[in-house]
Amino acid sequence: MNDVRTREAYEQEEEERLAPYALKSAQSAGRVVGEEEHSYRTAFQRDRDRIIHARAFRRLEYKTQVFVYREGDHYRNRLTHTLEGAQLARTVARALRLNEDLAEAIALAHDLGHPPFGHAGERALARLLRDEGGFDHNRQTLRVVDLLEERYPGFRGLNLSAETREGLLKHGPAWPHPVPLPPRGAHPSLEAQLADQCDEIAYTSHDLDDGLRSGLLELEALREAPLFGETHRFVRARLGPVSPTIERSQTIRALINRLVSDLVETSAKRIAASGVRSVADVRVAPEPLLALSSGLHDAARRLKLFLFENLYHHSRVQRMNRKGERVLADLYSVYRDEPDQLPRTVRERFAEEGKARAIADYVAGMTDRFALEEHRKLWDLHAGV
Repeated sequence: MNDVRTREAYEQEEEERLAPYALKSAQSAGRVVGEEEHSYRTAFQRDRDRIIHARAFRRLEYKTQVFVYREGDHYRNRLTHTLEGAQLARTVARALRLNEDLAEAIALAHDLGHPPFGHAGERALARLLRDEGGFDHNRQTLRVVDLLEERYPGFRGLNLSAETREGLLKHGPAWPHPVPLPPRGAHPSLEAQLADQCDEIAYTSHDLDDGLRSGLLELEALREAPLFGETHRFVRARLGPVSPTIERSQTIRALINRLVSDLVETSAKRIAASGVRSVADVRVAPEPLLALSSGLHDAARRLKLFLFENLYHHSRVQRMNRKGERVLADLYSVYRDEPDQLPRTVRERFAEEGKARAIADYVAGMTDRFALEEHRKLWDLHAGV
């Protein structure tokens, strides 16, 4: 008896296990460049694995979430944020009988195009490229997976499936894209919708955790935010006296559980009420089907507003952001005016991509620490070449 599980076996299992409106690997619209199927992995499993092995994925470890890497070892970075979001995506996909591998692949790839220094870096590049089509990390992510990764002899990029690429295409690129864009209906797949929802749950909860750990957020003030306050009181009543560290961790854990559970239960009801029976039905539905309940959505929105006012706009975070924006602006300006400072491989792309876009690709791909080191080399008279 052969106990080896082949790709065909996985595909058959998906047909039997997944909901009719879930995306099935065997029904994939394929890749930009056709490839022979793998013996033991489905199309979406291969996408996930290609993303994990990408250089851009490894660089996420030294890209800012809220705090620059040198602020401390225990704060989230862009990689740990991505992993937490992907874990939530698998949980929700499994509960709703959607394709876990596809949801995970989208969640793992969604920030590959994020520049250094978080959204401050994104704002800096958007200003610098406002006359060149602009800059957006979602659009840049698709550019990374379709063009900038170089691992294979027969094509540029990672040559991901149309379904994974669709999940990354939140906005249509304002600049020419190197390969045909994946088609989209009024709404993306349910797997893409849940990856987006889980991303928000992940960053809201762990930014709260990091904000409290750093001391920039005060527990007493946070208790006034209804969603956090209710969750904190529930945890205190259940646990009794514990250390502040355990109390904080358990409150964040309970908050995630509450949001994820509500997302699963509300989405299941919305899907059932909509009557969708296929992926095509999902794409033309009157509204997105993956969502929090109205009450919890409003409470989560108020909590995110609290974060914007008290963490993201905190003077210490803003000071770091301004430094990051200056670093990227300085680097971009020097590379534009003195292209000899760039690696030869970047200069060679000027004719194909345009000078501004090639420089933006290079700067956006930097980690925080690489950008800081390059800046030091260019401006510090005592730095090595």
